[in-house]
Amino acid sequence: MPLTNNDIMKKLRVAHKLRDEDIVKICSLVDFAVTKSELGAIFRNENHEKYMECGDQFLRNFLNGLVIHLRGPMPEKKEVAAKPKPTPIRKYNPNPKK
Repeated sequence: MPLTNNDIMKKLRVAHKLRDEDIVKICSLVDFAVTKSELGAIFRNENHEKYMECGDQFLRNFLNGLVIHLRGPMPEKKEVAAKPKPTPIRKYNPNPKK
C-alpha cells in the first residue's frame, strides 16, 4: 500500500518533532496560510468524519518551507562582474615580416 500525502505529513511531523504552531510557521515561510484546524483535519484518522485529504499543493508548500526552516533562506545572488576577455593566442611565426 503506497504512502499518502497525509502519511508523509505525519511521518515528517514525528521525525522533526513538530507541533501545530511549528507547521503553521513553516508554511508561512513560503507565504502559504494554513490554520491549526486544517492541520488537525489532515492528521486525523481516515475514518473520522472531519478527516481531510492532504493535497499535493499543501505538501509541496510545506516541504519548501521545511527546507527554508532547516537550511535558512537562500542567499541573494550577487551580480557577477563581467569577466575580461582572454587575449587571443597567436600562432608562432618563425619568420616574422619586419
